[in-house]
Amino acid sequence: MVSKKAKWVAPVALASIVGLTACGGGSGESSSAAADVESGPIEFSMFSADSNSNWVGMKDKVGAAITEKTGVTLAAEYAIGGDTQKVSLMVASGEYPDLIMPKGDTSKLVEAGALVDLTDLIENYAPNIKKMYADDMNRLKYSKEDQSIYIIPTYTGVGQTSFDAGGGFELQLEVLKELGYPEIRTLDDYEKAIKEYYAKNPTINGQPTIPLTLNADDWKIMIGVTNPAFQATGLPDNGEFYINPETYESQLHYKRPEEKEYFRWLNKMYNEGLLDKETFTQKSDQYLAKISSGRVLGTINQEWDYSEAENALKGSSDATTQNRIFGHFPVTLSEEYKDHSFMDVGFPGGYGIGLTTNLSEAEQIRAIKFLDWLASDEGQVLVQWGIEGEHYNVEDGKRVIPQEIQDRKTNDNVAFTKETGIGMYTTMSPHYGDGVQDATGNYYTTNFPEQIQNAYTQPEKDALKEYGATTWKDLFPAADELGTSAWGAAYNLPAPTDSAYTVAFQKSQDIVRKRIPEAILAPAAQFDGIYDGMIEELNSADIVEMEKIFTQQIKDTVELWGTGK
Repeated sequence: MVSKKAKWVAPVALASIVGLTACGGGSGESSSAAADVESGPIEFSMFSADSNSNWVGMKDKVGAAITEKTGVTLAAEYAIGGDTQKVSLMVASGEYPDLIMPKGDTSKLVEAGALVDLTDLIENYAPNIKKMYADDMNRLKYSKEDQSIYIIPTYTGVGQTSFDAGGGFELQLEVLKELGYPEIRTLDDYEKAIKEYYAKNPTINGQPTIPLTLNADDWKIMIGVTNPAFQATGLPDNGEFYINPETYESQLHYKRPEEKEYFRWLNKMYNEGLLDKETFTQKSDQYLAKISSGRVLGTINQEWDYSEAENALKGSSDATTQNRIFGHFPVTLSEEYKDHSFMDVGFPGGYGIGLTTNLSEAEQIRAIKFLDWLASDEGQVLVQWGIEGEHYNVEDGKRVIPQEIQDRKTNDNVAFTKETGIGMYTTMSPHYGDGVQDATGNYYTTNFPEQIQNAYTQPEKDALKEYGATTWKDLFPAADELGTSAWGAAYNLPAPTDSAYTVAFQKSQDIVRKRIPEAILAPAAQFDGIYDGMIEELNSADIVEMEKIFTQQIKDTVELWGTGK
């Protein structure tokens, strides 16, 4: 990527940029924040390590409103597909964009001296960001040794309370309906439901029924194949590691004997013809095409990865087709385990947005003020709700989404997002999480119980009623059953920069991504030999040393955050 220096363009009158009124339900602080944004349009270059096929260059309605109110436009580049090389190429060339969202590559940029320490900028120019992270500033610091703030976390909202389940083990609502809404709690329950329906319905719409398929394309193998192994055996998500909650000792989670039994179950499903034989060869678009055909009975994934395919089913005029979307269940190896999806990890920090040394000091100030405006009440309402009178109304003091707008969000989400930009700017802006209310008593986000329930399709509402639930989350263990995490979510922490860690970690990933599919696809009699051989490889001296390095990082994080026992 060629570095694109921030460009000042012809100044305009200050009043034309900051003559603002707060969006409906705002607290009033936003106007003062906006008034502090300097005059003069400016363009910043930005790179995100995530892909974003909906980006239209801020020509959507929210993007245009952001530019109108701040004078800022973004020349943004998003990673394509699973491309993870862009940040490394930047470091090699020494050329950087103005703003960057590096995901897991923050450490590379820090080592290269490419990121600006935001500590003083936040203190002096970002009152809304200071207010937002007031109780969590320690969690923004890079490390125990280097307590600079290089990244403002934006992937997780401050004060986040999840009101719905977007993951777990998915089963088609039509399967549940035909079988009389059976209990789906263990792998045996899940398998039994798939088998029973499949035996009665070998084809759907004239095509072969697919009992179970997974998305194992590139890095998504972690989401759809390997992460479920710890989810089904009672662990919270700490990326590739199991972390002992008492000692903080860390090891690759695959080494736990109970996880071997989860992968043995997948091997059994494959050998019985229930796991899609194309699971490890299909690309994401092929996986999505199968789901949108309505012939996939089950998958194990996060809804964000397949929601686009479900929208085609939701928009059908055929009632049975509408019922071929998925419900979410907290399935585990056996009833002795609890799904930990909703364990309290506090504010986890982690992935977000930073400023690079490509910016002059004056431009750094302008950039932090831009991010601070996005963190203001006015900015929060705009990026989450859209434009008052067009995407929501204020009735009796409450923000309300008209039904026709909600229907578009539910059934035509891609086109809706491209047109409106609602939700598109959330991961680039500091933001409050679901469940947090502003001074008017309105939620900052549109994800709260009443709105979530309103957004469900009728088949979802019908299925949930049969299970005595109002949301899918109701079926999962509650946070107060699961304890708390002293280190947040480990996958959010910057990767250790020690080369011994980096090389060994990549080696472990190469081993896992080769051996796990090999074990699942093997004849049952060969499974143990392949899996045990993988564990031997993962017990090599360099990988064990890598685990020790990560253990120390967890201990240092707990000390830095002051969350130890």
